[in-house]
Amino acid sequence: MRSKPKTRWPPALDESEPELILKSFTEEPNYKTRIYGMLKQAIIGMDIYGVSEDTWLDEQQLAERLGVSRTPIREALAMLEQQGFVKSVPRRGIIVLRKTKREVMDMIHIWAAIESMAARIIMLNASKRDIGRLRKIFEKFHHGHAPKDYLSEYSEANLLFHQTLIQMTGSPTFQEMTEDIVLHVRGIRKITIGYHDRAKQSIRDHLAIIDALEKRQVERAEKLCRDHTLGLATYVEKHGQGLFD
Repeated sequence: MRSKPKTRWPPALDESEPELILKSFTEEPNYKTRIYGMLKQAIIGMDIYGVSEDTWLDEQQLAERLGVSRTPIREALAMLEQQGFVKSVPRRGIIVLRKTKREVMDMIHIWAAIESMAARIIMLNASKRDIGRLRKIFEKFHHGHAPKDYLSEYSEANLLFHQTLIQMTGSPTFQEMTEDIVLHVRGIRKITIGYHDRAKQSIRDHLAIIDALEKRQVERAEKLCRDHTLGLATYVEKHGQGLFD
């Protein structure tokens, strides 16, 4: 396998590179656990599939950014490595792991099942006003302004829609189950949304899902959620090889 150039974080100096967003940190009794959580959420928020370079983390720079010693940083990175987010490479540093095409395909299928079940739970617990939050996400994407006219904004709306579906279950378990998947599935969604008219189909799917939720059509909502995400799997199977070179 050919070696890739390295991108080291933090900081991010090039807007084309994935950014690791961190805030300064004040040490408290439980700060080790908080550092782990902060690093995990920062990594989940990165767009690691939007660049061809490998993404590397610098332990010393992370410590300086957070204003703590290297020990809790090292401990947090060790925990993240156990969970498959990063990998320590001797004499090189910490690399943020990307998945293989097969692994991403598996994750998309798992996401489809989770999101389908989320639709059922939402209809059991969510009010009409709650479901209205989903429709509001797409207010400006009407017939006169197709998603392709402002693809970046639609891409963010697309990601927000899927995150909101999981949040609306009100289930911490659902959110924990998706944490390890969202970094990869979200990244693939973001870079594929602009191809082969996927944005246009995406908004049709989303509005159909919202309609089913509003009408409390359980089986229809489940099927639409599942089929929508499996459509991403089909696209990755056909066109996604270049994402995983």
